[in-house]
Amino acid sequence: MSYQVLARKWRPRSFREMVGQTHVLKALINALDSQRLHHAYLFTGTRGVGKTTIARIIAKCLNCETGITSTPCGECSVCREIDEGRFVDLIEIDAASRTKVEDTRELLDNVQYAPSRGRFKVYLIDEVHMLSSHSFNALLKTLEEPPPYVKFILATTDPQKLPATILSRCLQFSLKNMTPERVVEHLTHVLGAENIPFEDDALWLLGRAADGSMRDAMSLTDQAIAFGEGKVLATDVRAMLGTLDHGQVYDVLTALIDGDARSLLEAVRHLAEQGPDWSGVLSEMLNVLHRVAIAQALPEGVDNGHGDRDRVLALAQALPAEDVQFYYQMGLIGRRDLPLAPDPRGGFEMVLLRMLAFRPADNDNAPRQPLKSVGINPATVDSQTTVAGAAPVASAPAYVPAAAAPSPVVLPVVEPPAPVAAPATAPTEEVDLPWNDPKPAQPINAPEPEPVPAPVVEEIPEPVLDTVAEQPELTPMPAPAPASPVPDAPEVESQEQLQAAADVVTPAMLEHVPDAVPYVPAPMDRDDEPPPDDDYFEPDIDIDPASFAYLDDLAHETVEAVEKEPELLPAAKPATGLAADWLELFPKLPISGMTGSIAANCTLISVQGDNWLLHLDPAHSALFNSTQQRRLNDALNQYHERTINLSIELIKPEQETPAQAAARRRADRQRQAEAAIHGDPFIQQMMEQFGASIREDTIAPVDAPVTP
Repeated sequence: MSYQVLARKWRPRSFREMVGQTHVLKALINALDSQRLHHAYLFTGTRGVGKTTIARIIAKCLNCETGITSTPCGECSVCREIDEGRFVDLIEIDAASRTKVEDTRELLDNVQYAPSRGRFKVYLIDEVHMLSSHSFNALLKTLEEPPPYVKFILATTDPQKLPATILSRCLQFSLKNMTPERVVEHLTHVLGAENIPFEDDALWLLGRAADGSMRDAMSLTDQAIAFGEGKVLATDVRAMLGTLDHGQVYDVLTALIDGDARSLLEAVRHLAEQGPDWSGVLSEMLNVLHRVAIAQALPEGVDNGHGDRDRVLALAQALPAEDVQFYYQMGLIGRRDLPLAPDPRGGFEMVLLRMLAFRPADNDNAPRQPLKSVGINPATVDSQTTVAGAAPVASAPAYVPAAAAPSPVVLPVVEPPAPVAAPATAPTEEVDLPWNDPKPAQPINAPEPEPVPAPVVEEIPEPVLDTVAEQPELTPMPAPAPASPVPDAPEVESQEQLQAAADVVTPAMLEHVPDAVPYVPAPMDRDDEPPPDDDYFEPDIDIDPASFAYLDDLAHETVEAVEKEPELLPAAKPATGLAADWLELFPKLPISGMTGSIAANCTLISVQGDNWLLHLDPAHSALFNSTQQRRLNDALNQYHERTINLSIELIKPEQETPAQAAARRRADRQRQAEAAIHGDPFIQQMMEQFGASIREDTIAPVDAPVTP
């Protein structure tokens, strides 16, 4: 007798022998038992989940000699002929090979004839979505009102291609994919009945490789039996499928958790012996980390689809949740960048070494929160009981639910860490700050020669700055710190001045320069006229890639110029007269970008008719040229609606500029914010009772206009 493959030998012959699809079987069994029979059924689902098998069982139930029943006898001549595929009243049609409308018309011509042997004539049309539109149109009327002795059973793997007119005439049943647990359970039963030795790990490999199809699982099992000379062993199945040893992924993760670089590289060396797809290895690691994160959030939500549920729970106990998220993100980015590595294995090793180098600092006192009680419902099969009659899967120490533990879990006592002086947390002392100005600046409001240790800026009368204070402030372009500090730099308001120097009061700059990126002008000589669009350049979508080099050079030159901009120093004198008028006029001018930065660091010296003279701090000369002067002059002409002749001299202003006024107001707001934090009674209570400390570098004022 010729050999019959397992997929055909173990094809179910009754609903009782079906594996899975309970939601479909329940409806069909109830309909058959109550004689509520529909004339057209549609079964959808992926390959190998039982569509044709269920159709044949229905044909047997309808034509069994014992009567219409959900449990056919399997012994009568009709049942045997259907099982053997030679029943004359069961017409199986492959729609993929008979797509023409002529084939459909030939089929419909025979519908009018009564069945020869059975009670019903059953038309089983497989892959019905392959029919042409004309074939569907020819089938519509007969499918809607067939003779009482005709039943249509349609099967397809792609129901989206079926017309809505066909779907509305059928009872539709969607068959689900088989889970790896269910596949392993069925393979265990089949191999046990066939007396074929097997290993549990091999069955899990086959269950995952089947990808939800029981027929594929049976076919792969046939191949594994032949490959292993009558045995189904994990090593043979892994070699046959070319898949990665899942245990080696856990070896890599264990070495990573232990911080052992030697063990980590040794695990990679063992992986390399199999010639794996390194991107696939990273994918397996990400899958494991994903399941570990699920186990930490909801232990009962961890499936046993890989046969390693206990190992996942053990990892969930050993790894802090933040480490799991960190490793997952690192692996995700590393998998994206892996094609850029010169060598795939080297790129994979660099991903692991990066995880090792940037892992969160170890803390022996870090608490490990125990997992919640695992409430396993009957649908979730544990790795120790999944395979009936088989040896248990070797795994890490089993996880003990909190509900079954003999005593409550005691967390380690976490002592409050001793305060450590660190630059990131301690208040920053900015006494000897480097300044670019060769001459030390004098304190604010100090016309007398003697030094003033603590100036009181609130006493300075500035009624003309009300309008300026209402304007939004601008984050400036960054400036590098000098190489060495100046020993005689002023100590007044050092921290506040550094933070205040980050803003230049130009209202329109926030609208045109997002994220504080400095304006990049079009390439031009300093004395040339600007292009038509002065402040904005939007490249065309079809721009030549070679032009990007021009943009890079342009940005490089601009950044070099911007980096020379010094820190803002307080003014020697408060603004009065024309300087105060300039503070009031500046925010009203329609300027932005570099022109706004130039104007913010100027002060008005003289006005003689239409001839205006401004003094600009020489430290900001890197941004100044004839184009910027022309733009500022145009803005003054537009505001005053007359022609003004503007002159700008590179002389350090003695009175307060708009930029210095903005810095002073920010310093005031910063001091007020710090005073409010230190004076808050709740914070004082926290410091007294719990030893809390205030991180000065995290205090920031509410970004709202403040009246000077």
